[in-house]
Amino acid sequence: MAAAKSNQLSTLVANMFTAGLLDDQFRQLEMLQDEGNPDFVAKVVMLFCEEGEHIIGELTKQLDQPCVDYGKVDTFVDQLWGNSAYVGAQRVKNTCIQFHACCQEKSKVGCLKTLDSLRNDFYDVCSMFIP
Repeated sequence: MAAAKSNQLSTLVANMFTAGLLDDQFRQLEMLQDEGNPDFVAKVVMLFCEEGEHIIGELTKQLDQPCVDYGKVDTFVDQLWGNSAYVGAQRVKNTCIQFHACCQEKSKVGCLKTLDSLRNDFYDVCSMFIP
């Protein structure tokens, strides 16, 4: 049973690499897992998903304001960028880079469009790991 679950996870991760959702940093994270901490990757990914959901909520709240504080928005984007880089969530990380550019341009329309993309990319990754 454990071998079947391991094979399913390996196939899932391989598919996520193929789809561009993950990068080599995820492999580095996997290398930190050992017998002493067999749930390491699952815990890190769970934390990424929980924190990311909070950050996306904050981004939504900030962009709903009539006068957007782009510095504050960019701080949240940077936080999610760092988290996504750590876990190897490639597409989320790349979308954060686009979001950063929209913040620099102070483009509310650009930020809202990128937030939609970010939300989709983020939930694509998290839904693969957390059913």
